[in-house]
Formats: sequence, C-alpha cells, structure tokens
Amino acid sequence: MENLRKGFPVLEQYTYLNTAASGLLPEAVWEFRQNHDLDFLLGASVFKEKQAEVLTETRELVGEVFKCAPARVALVPNFSFGINTLLEGLDKHPKALLLKNDYPSLNWAVTSRNFEIEYAEINENLEENIAEAFKKEQPDFFAFSIVQYLNGIKIDLGFVNKLKQEYPDTLFIADATQYCGTEEFNFEESGLDVLICSTYKWLNAGYGNAFMLLKKEIEKRISPKTLGFGSLRGKYKAHEGNFIGKFEPGHQDTLNYGSLAEALKLIKKIGIKEISARIESLSNKAKSEFTKMDLLEESVVNRKIHSSIFNIKGGEKLFRHLQSKNIITSMRGGGVRVSFHYFNTEEELHFLLKQLREFGV
Repeated sequence: MENLRKGFPVLEQYTYLNTAASGLLPEAVWEFRQNHDLDFLLGASVFKEKQAEVLTETRELVGEVFKCAPARVALVPNFSFGINTLLEGLDKHPKALLLKNDYPSLNWAVTSRNFEIEYAEINENLEENIAEAFKKEQPDFFAFSIVQYLNGIKIDLGFVNKLKQEYPDTLFIADATQYCGTEEFNFEESGLDVLICSTYKWLNAGYGNAFMLLKKEIEKRISPKTLGFGSLRGKYKAHEGNFIGKFEPGHQDTLNYGSLAEALKLIKKIGIKEISARIESLSNKAKSEFTKMDLLEESVVNRKIHSSIFNIKGGEKLFRHLQSKNIITSMRGGGVRVSFHYFNTEEELHFLLKQLREFGV
C-alpha cells in the first residue's frame, strides 16, 4: 500500500479524505507538467507542432480505459462546457428528467433553458423513483450524476442499461465526475448515450481537462453549433462536419490534456481492478462503522450499493475539529462530507473514527 501512496506527497501532511472536492496531483503528472513547460519555454512553436500527437494520445487513452472508440471521445475543458454545448445542440425543446438536488452544474444547465422539466427524488428508492417518472413522463432525455456529490448515493448502472432498452428513444446523459476512476466501466456496453467527466477528482489529472464519450447514434439528434479552426485539426477530426470537432472549436491545451494522459497511464499501471477493490473495501468498512455510530442518513444506510463518498452528521464545529487534526474534508449539504480513494488506508479510517468519538458525535 505504501507504494501507492508514495507518489502523493500531500499524504505525508494530511489525512486526505476530500477527493470528492479535489483529487491530488501525482508526482508523475507534476513531472510531465514541468517538462512540458520547459519544452515550451525552449521551443515555442517548434514544440507546439507536436500538439496533435499529445491530443491524439490522450483521446486514445481515454477510449482505451473507458471502452469507447477514440473518434467518439471529445476533449473539453470542463464538465460545464461539455453539458452546455451538448444542450445547445438539441434541435427542439424537449422534456427533461432530472434528479432533485443533483449536482448544480448539471441541473442548472438544463433549467436555464426552455425545456419542460420533471424530477425524480434521490433516496433509498432512487431506481424505483426514476422508473416511475419514466413511465409517467416519457422524457426525451434523462440527465443525471452516476454518483451524487452530496451523499455518495450511486445509481445502479445495470438498472440504467435495462431502462435504456425499455426507452431506446430517450437520451441518457450522465455526469461521471464523481465516478470515473473508481471502478471498471465499459461505455460501449452501457445504457448511456453521453458521458461527461471532469477529471480533477477521482482521476487525479489536475484542472482544466474533461472528456465526453458519445454514442454514434446521437449524431442524428444533436447538432452543436460551436465551430472553430480547432474543429478540423488533428487525427479523428480531419473531415469537415465531424462530430467531436463540434465540441473542440478552439485551441486545446496540451499541458492540461497531456496531464490527463499521464494520469490515465498511472491508473493503467496500478490497474483499475486493484483501484476498485481498494475503494470498495474501504467504503464498506466506513459505511459499517458510520452506520453503527448513526452518522448517516437513512437513504444511504438502506441502499445495497454505494460509492466511497459519505455525508456524516455534524456541523461547522466538527469540520473545524477534524481540520485541526489535519483531516481534510468538506462541508456539504449541512454535514461533513468524507471520501475515500485507493491511496487511503484503514489506519486513516480508524484515525477519523477516533476523532469523531473524541468529539462526541
């Protein structure tokens, strides 16, 4: 386990339980960024001539890790750019289904437009609530987070696949920012039409980079209007009117997208199955202990599957107490949110539990 922590110097200072807010910067990514800017300093446009190679490598790595053809991987600066560009490309004013109190950058992008909007509740019966809303409302698209940022509730992707089979004409658009990098995922075999992920959290790729995975079938239904010189530059975008080029209209930052490539190489080196196993083990232990201490909401306790994000009962004083012990968390939704990644340990969980007991929760 020590080897997996070695590349993250911040772990020597803190018990870092805050990946749901911001991932770490691995030394491997930092070294790439140092070398990248040194090469740019010394080479200027000579160095930037290699830009296409960096972007192609990143696109192909994303496709390899998440099982999507590179020609349907769009590299975007962040989730919000991706979702807004996508929604602007819808040809009509459709009926949307959202989850109530889902991630603001997702829901706001939809509610700011002239769409008819319905909602499903996020609770222990999440899938049943969604199924009922589909039956009643027949939405044109369903936009949702795979993992909820407030309390870590995770949708059953098997359920999503079955729902897509039942409603093939509905577009399924997923925010995977709190999901990608936590377990193995096959986009081609999923029920999703679009997946959008900012990569500064669980992929530990730094800021300013995100990606979109796009099923071939959606090209007939979405026509993004964002076009520019960058839309036709590079492998997979060389022909006019290509789909992913409509999400990449301008200059692409090789520093940021190259950072994503390095982060994905690290995931491949460790192995996504190993990462998933470590996260699942720690999450199960944490949920068990938090449940015994009555720190979780019933909707989380009663669900069979869960992520490694938890919102525990406690306010500003608890948050400050943990902070004084160098335990890094976030205040979210009236509670203290903690999140566990593969580099966290059982010892860190036990230290957290000790501090919670000393505080008297």
